[in-house]
Amino acid sequence: MNPQIKLSYSPEGFDQTTLIRLYREILYSRLVEDKMLKLLRQGRISKWFSGMGQEAIAVGATLALDGDDFIFPLHRNLGVFTSRGMPLDRLFAQWQGKESGYTKGRDRSFHFGCMDYRIVGMISHLGPQLTLANGTSLASLLSESGKVSLAFTGEGGTSEGDFHEALNLASVWKLPVIFLIENNGYGLSTPTREQYACRQLADRGVGYGMEAYTIDGNNVLDVYRTVREIADKMRRDPAPVLLECMTFRMRGHEEASGVKYVPPALLEEWAEKDPLNNYEAWLIDRKTISPEYAENLRTELRDRIQEDVEKVFDWPDGTAEQQAELNDVYAPYVPEPAHPEGSVETMRYIDAIRNGLDAAMSTHPNLVLIGQDIAEYGGVFKITEGFVEKYGKKRVRNTPICESALIGAGLGLSLEGYKAMVEMQFADFVSCGFNQIVNNLAKLHYRWGQNADVVIRLPAGAGTQAGPFHSQTNEAWFAHVPGLKIAYPSSAFDAKGLLLSAFDDPNPVLFFEHKLLYRSVEGEVPSSYYRIPFGEAHLVRQGSDLSIITYGLGVHWALKTVERLGLAADILDLRTLVPLDYDSIRQTVQKTGRICVLHEDSLFGGIGGEISAYISEHLFEYLDAPVMRCASMDTPIPFSKRLEDQYLAQSGLEATLQKLIQY
Repeated sequence: MNPQIKLSYSPEGFDQTTLIRLYREILYSRLVEDKMLKLLRQGRISKWFSGMGQEAIAVGATLALDGDDFIFPLHRNLGVFTSRGMPLDRLFAQWQGKESGYTKGRDRSFHFGCMDYRIVGMISHLGPQLTLANGTSLASLLSESGKVSLAFTGEGGTSEGDFHEALNLASVWKLPVIFLIENNGYGLSTPTREQYACRQLADRGVGYGMEAYTIDGNNVLDVYRTVREIADKMRRDPAPVLLECMTFRMRGHEEASGVKYVPPALLEEWAEKDPLNNYEAWLIDRKTISPEYAENLRTELRDRIQEDVEKVFDWPDGTAEQQAELNDVYAPYVPEPAHPEGSVETMRYIDAIRNGLDAAMSTHPNLVLIGQDIAEYGGVFKITEGFVEKYGKKRVRNTPICESALIGAGLGLSLEGYKAMVEMQFADFVSCGFNQIVNNLAKLHYRWGQNADVVIRLPAGAGTQAGPFHSQTNEAWFAHVPGLKIAYPSSAFDAKGLLLSAFDDPNPVLFFEHKLLYRSVEGEVPSSYYRIPFGEAHLVRQGSDLSIITYGLGVHWALKTVERLGLAADILDLRTLVPLDYDSIRQTVQKTGRICVLHEDSLFGGIGGEISAYISEHLFEYLDAPVMRCASMDTPIPFSKRLEDQYLAQSGLEATLQKLIQY
């Protein structure tokens, strides 16, 4: 054995074709990166995240899997993309921000996915992609396809909450997913001794009841063999595995950061363990390849890389068209008409939601419900009671308390063509899944053309003396984020019709349900499957004195108050906040000229400010008085009835309307 070979390779179980293919892919990945670093120094590209020294993990793991297994890589996993055969010219166009790249210039680096290659790239927030892998592996279980998913994380990312939520959920559900940790010694400049206290990160697998292993991540044969064995076993007996691959990042976090924080001796030590140089020397030593073969292959690959890269510089950057950008925020969707018909039944708001959910489950056999206590218990509000008996536990799934992981799993299901509903026990708790909603669900289609077919149900609102953490109506948090749709029904009829529209829509929908309305409001609801199109408001009462634009519980406040005051008022129920029905807003403004925008949420930063601004900017000439907002106090929601009554917008509605009518 050549004494220069610092890694111990075992060829057992490998044929010559596989040994050489692994070499070609590691070499190709290294040479592509060599080219990128040269271009960076020349100022021809703007940024690069180096995976030099870690290639054996990306290449070995990718080639060990089937081509239709999902992989969720990070920004140092060039070898995943090249080993799956993604064309370098288009990858380079992606890195150049050209329209012909995978994100049309909307995102950089490996922040994209491509379903043709079963690759879903990261977002900049470490950890969220782990929970998406739970969703794709759950889809494998449901379809009995025998596919596995593999999600990469760095050792730094294992401190993120998403890592722990993902491992716990995968263990509880026994999902066929491999969580692969690239332990490269540093999180940017922070060494591992300052990141975790356990000896090996694989030790954490014990706490989640899963198998866990630590291997040499620079040894491509060990990586390939281990991943292949894990995946083969997982296909027969699904259960998650935590795999820690020890390696080292030979360059900076990104090139601008450098490596001054790394002791020179440590760099020298790991340079001797270089995954390419060692493997190449071993192959030559055992005469699997010759030095001439290695040199000729280098020349061949360099020439190919040069040709692919240089031609992309001549490709057009593309145009910047506002309408094209706006069009790609949402997946195209034109609903087919589904009007109410047949018999009607008087039912409560909560029963209409249950009826709509039942209809959706019957209509969409690929719809999976996810949430805490929603199975046998039926949810805290009993909306899904009896669903397990009717649809089975595969489709009605109890979960641990892990909001981020649930939303991520829903998105993962969507990637595999499923529909997902994720129930928040209370809208307040959605804050724990905020990142998944605003940075994954909302941006996915705009970034790389993949829709997110996920509905999140959010029992919201005050009036039940539930205090600051079970009473919020937090729709304004999300209305600001392009890519989300938001529905907020006020009646039983609307609750069913809007919910069915939400499930038919391939885009992410936040569906707010007011808890106070659950059992206090009832109405006639058709038995048929009907939809209420998003973006169509409902004029629930007509009058000429003034207009109240509102939604949710505000509709009922408005009806009671104008009745008590004897006002002839237009009451416009928006029904959906994204999209807004600007035509109906315009019509009521032109009709009455006096506008009150009413909502339960706190005043500052609420939806009312946006609607008021729209009216002032576009409809000012029709106003006979300033647009007035009536909203709840700018405080957290208090517990006691006397304080909650004072807090809520209803307490100031009468005075606001009198001021408006007298202006």
